[in-house]
Amino acid sequence: MLLIVGLGNPGAKYAANRHNIGFMAADEIARRHNFGPFAKKFQGELAEGRLGGDKALILKPQTFMNESGRAVGEALRFYKLTTADLIVLYDELDLAPGKVRVKTGGGAGGHNGIRSIDAHCGKDYRRVRIGIGHPGVKELVTRHVLGDFAKADGEWLDPLLDTIADAMPMLADGKDSEFMNKVALEMQGKAPAANEKPATGQSGKQKPTGTAPGKKPVPKGKSHIHQARKNGPAIATPTTGPMADMLKKLLGK
Repeated sequence: MLLIVGLGNPGAKYAANRHNIGFMAADEIARRHNFGPFAKKFQGELAEGRLGGDKALILKPQTFMNESGRAVGEALRFYKLTTADLIVLYDELDLAPGKVRVKTGGGAGGHNGIRSIDAHCGKDYRRVRIGIGHPGVKELVTRHVLGDFAKADGEWLDPLLDTIADAMPMLADGKDSEFMNKVALEMQGKAPAANEKPATGQSGKQKPTGTAPGKKPVPKGKSHIHQARKNGPAIATPTTGPMADMLKKLLGK
């Protein structure tokens, strides 16, 4: 049996953040492969189903990112699983948007969710790193990671999550290279250029770039970004600081 973990922060405020792409992938895997409904368990939300003919579990820790390891550790111990049975999906700054890499073990690379899982469970588990791109300068990293995907990102984000879900049985069977090859082939011509830096505004959101020529916009009801946002706003309006002062002048109290 496998335990598949998608990382993110709980609540509508964070639902469409780049940091929550692990949750988005987990939701699409569960939907595509007809897993049962998510239920509260192990300080998270757990769904049961099958992948590649074998039983699998999907867990979305609800502890907030920095404490993800607590939920994952509880689930591993309850089901008597080891890190060899664990796959974790999460956002990767050092990969271009739309790129995916799988590796076993290694360092946390500055990712607090992975650091927490390493501390609670050990390091020898498979990590599915999903590229969200780097804003270009260190000072913008937090805004970028905790900022929402823009509507234009749906042009690559939706097919990426669809492909990850479709190819997940390969990963369940231990065919890591085949999984990565399938994702890379499906994403050719859909992901942003490798040298294209995401532009971030004051709110941390990526600035919309419009629909690429010759491409149809993603239908609103089908977009994973829209589905993530439907339960409420993703970023709270600032109440203090320069942005808040400017908004008060423009809009009144």
